[in-house]
Parts: sequence; structure tokens; C-alpha cells
Amino acid sequence: QVQQVESGGGSVQAGGSLRLSCEASGDISNRTCMAWFRQAPGRERERVAAIDSDGQTTYAISVKGRFTISQDSAKNILYLQMNSLNPEDTAMYYCAAAAYKGWLCRALAGKENYGDWGQGTQVTVSS
Repeated sequence: QVQQVESGGGSVQAGGSLRLSCEASGDISNRTCMAWFRQAPGRERERVAAIDSDGQTTYAISVKGRFTISQDSAKNILYLQMNSLNPEDTAMYYCAAAAYKGWLCRALAGKENYGDWGQGTQVTVSS
């Protein structure tokens, strides 16, 4: 069983930056697709970024050009660098994993395709 722990959230003003981390432990051998999701109150959980085992990335339109997903495979840590934050980015952020590869990892954006959810880390952006 895999456990994931997110960290790095906090409160920032609009225009600020945060870097989220997700550290995994356990059997991670099938985790070929890693992603960050977010969920704001009253809204569906949405994927904001994903990275496959070849390092190919995909982003939601709302964060493209501002967020960067990366991973340190040796340390089993997933990152999300968030720049130019705005109040619409306020949400609980979660990391998740799936066994898809290549274009499937990038294409399957729904939360039902992922597992190994962490507890989340709160990001609050004030105007």
C-alpha cells in the first residue's frame, strides 16, 4: 500500500508563489502517472497537472504557464511549483497516482482514474 503526504501549502497574496511537495512511501512500482488535483469548496475535484514516467507533462488550461509539475524519482517526491497565484487557485491540493503510461496518463484527467490519494494541503490566495 502506498502512502502519500502533501506539504507546502499556505496563505499567499495574489501574484505570489508556492511549491507543493508530495512524498510517497510503500510499493510505488506501478506509479507511472502522477498528478496534482485540487478541490475548492462546492466544486468538483479537478486535475491541474500530470506527469508520466517519461517526464511528459500536461496541464489544465487555467494553470498552464503558471504551474510546473516535476518529480524526483530517486526520492519519490512529486512537486508542483505554482507562480502568479490568484484567488481562483484557492483550494485543497492533492497528489494522486495511476498506472497509465504515455498518452493515457495525459488524457485520463478524471479523479476516478487515480488512487493513492494523500490528505491534501490547503492553498489560500488573497487578493
